[in-house]
Amino acid sequence: MTRDLVYGRNAVREALRGRREVLELWVGGSAAGALPWLGEGPRPQVRRERELTEAAGTPDHQGVVAWCAPYPYADAWELAQTEHPLLCCLDQVTDPRNLGAVVRSVAGAGATGVVLPEHRAARVTPAVCRSSAGAVEHLPVAVVPNLARYLAEVKRGNLWAYAAVAEGGTPMWEADLTGGVALVLGSEGKGVRPLVRRTCDASVTIPLGDGVESLNVSVAAAVLFYEARRQRG
Repeated sequence: MTRDLVYGRNAVREALRGRREVLELWVGGSAAGALPWLGEGPRPQVRRERELTEAAGTPDHQGVVAWCAPYPYADAWELAQTEHPLLCCLDQVTDPRNLGAVVRSVAGAGATGVVLPEHRAARVTPAVCRSSAGAVEHLPVAVVPNLARYLAEVKRGNLWAYAAVAEGGTPMWEADLTGGVALVLGSEGKGVRPLVRRTCDASVTIPLGDGVESLNVSVAAAVLFYEARRQRG
């Protein structure tokens, strides 16, 4: 049976409370008696620190490692059909830690879901689960074959697509983010690809102080999505 690895205390705790089944649970001796939520899943197996590190592939497991059912990706077109959707579309963000941090930020801001392109982009991995602090277990994440085509198909009168750009866009507090919105953020250094940007209805910019050219994608996502949340009341 195919199964996914999840490690880290927050990531495993949210997996136990999320949409997929936790099949096996390993804990270190110090964690076994310190985490009461371990009782929410299968009987924990106490293992040596070395075994946990070997299983996780990293010492960054915080004494907890789990194996779960495969991650249940959402349907991107269904996400776009919800009432006043607030979508985070990532254009070729390849760093798993950045993806996890984006998911955590936009989940906190009340996003409807995250949409990823099929190629040259990070997917939900153990590192993403860890860096999202388990938020991927609750916020829908979808994958589409072609991001530009997806945006062209779903945008409509009550769903606008905005490309986040370093300069030349509408300042974020002047952009109308109150209706259905798909905010598109690009990879660091390259930004949103030209074809994807042309498919969007407009561009939005985060005004920055002197000496700062851009923000990390997860920070930019947090700023934009909390501005959308503010506008939505």
